[in-house]
Amino acid sequence: MLPSQALLPAVVFALTALQALASDTFLAAVYEHAVILPHATEEPVPPSDALALMNKNMDVLEGAIKEAARQGARIIVTPEDGIYGWRFTRESIYPYLEDIPDPAVNWIPCTDPSRFGAAPVQERLSCMARNNSIYVAANIGDKKPCDSSDPSCPRDGHYQYNTDVVFDPQGKLVARYHKYNLFLGESQFNYPKEPEAVTFETPFGKFGIFTCFDILFHEPAVVLVSKMKVDTVLFPTAWMNVLPFLTAIEFHSAWAMGMRVNVLAANTHNTSMAMTGSGIYAPAGARIYSYNMKTEDGHLLIAELDAHPHLSPASPPAVSWNSYALSVERFSQNDHEFTGIIFEDPFTFTDITKPGGNITVCQKGLCCHLRYKMAEKRDDEVYVLGAFDGLHVIEGQYYLQICTLLKCPSTNLSTCGQPVEMAQTKFEMFSLSGTFDTSYVFPEVLYSGVQLAPGEFEVLTDGRLINRNPTSKPVLSVTLFGRWYEKD
Repeated sequence: MLPSQALLPAVVFALTALQALASDTFLAAVYEHAVILPHATEEPVPPSDALALMNKNMDVLEGAIKEAARQGARIIVTPEDGIYGWRFTRESIYPYLEDIPDPAVNWIPCTDPSRFGAAPVQERLSCMARNNSIYVAANIGDKKPCDSSDPSCPRDGHYQYNTDVVFDPQGKLVARYHKYNLFLGESQFNYPKEPEAVTFETPFGKFGIFTCFDILFHEPAVVLVSKMKVDTVLFPTAWMNVLPFLTAIEFHSAWAMGMRVNVLAANTHNTSMAMTGSGIYAPAGARIYSYNMKTEDGHLLIAELDAHPHLSPASPPAVSWNSYALSVERFSQNDHEFTGIIFEDPFTFTDITKPGGNITVCQKGLCCHLRYKMAEKRDDEVYVLGAFDGLHVIEGQYYLQICTLLKCPSTNLSTCGQPVEMAQTKFEMFSLSGTFDTSYVFPEVLYSGVQLAPGEFEVLTDGRLINRNPTSKPVLSVTLFGRWYEKD
């Protein structure tokens, strides 16, 4: 027998084993963590005190990781700020930081903890992954020394980065991402010099990772999906909910649908700061989610996802977001147009005075069309159709185009656009569309009690957001949230 013939059975066996490892679906987990916070201080605490606090949080995270692995999850995402919290100055956060190397160094901190100096947090996270045979994504702080040869070097001689890390089931560091779009108040961290598009391969798809505020910007969020072609996004966040459009569960779910990608969103839990809302989202809608403003405990979520959603029969077809709206004549205008404010953005509104009909409202180049029929027109509830086309400038600057059917908090039209959580009006039918100039539009339907409506609506290929059946719960908002990256 020739040597090549002798090797053939072994090669066939190896290929069979590799195919068995590659999964069409997988179980994923996210953990919403009620973070144990440090005492607010402008002075650095001793490193031992910093580590003691981080270990308290990691004790909780380790319990969630063990339970997720026990239930068969292959990967778990934990929140932004989930290990040390917030309330920091640049100086006071320093004892919580570690030097996180490039994953190309091929390092398993659990088995070689001192290779790059003291790294007790990375060691423990690595061991959590290794001991439970699960991918673990966590958010920690990275420090990098610099000197006068670098003209951008901070005065204290080091950079500080808000950083995500991922360890594989052997405990190896496989991803490190420095947050590029820092939110207001993150003055303790530096901006990376360039945006990073961080990906890693698994037997169940290609993954990318970014953090919280990054999701509203082209780099790295859109780059990972459109250029790097990731199947699933890992998304640690500390998201402060802002109704009516930027509540965590509605926007993150809508982003997954609009970008046609899986999203594993793990939020920090702190009701005093309106932080809650985590979920596992697929292009066809939420697989599981949690929104809890009533209690202060954490929550583990586990759900099954398609490893390659773009190949799944359940994946929705591509959408031409303005096709229908540009093809129809302008619906009749309501005579009651007025300006209302949502999150400091001036919307053009028209109130909905009839139990059913067709209405158009326009602002600048955006016209929003609505066909609708209420199950019952109530005298004690007011809905409006609104349009916004312009630059949002509050916590950052970015261009938006938004069409929305929205419940007002009261019958006083001056309240329209303010947060509201409860409603009583159900809709037998709605169809919302707009003349968008962007191809990045995120569909949202939010029900009374801040609940999603998975499976109860769909987006047609011509850009209409419609309900499949009469709404099962009263409606807070139906929205096409357009992010006009092209104009940035």
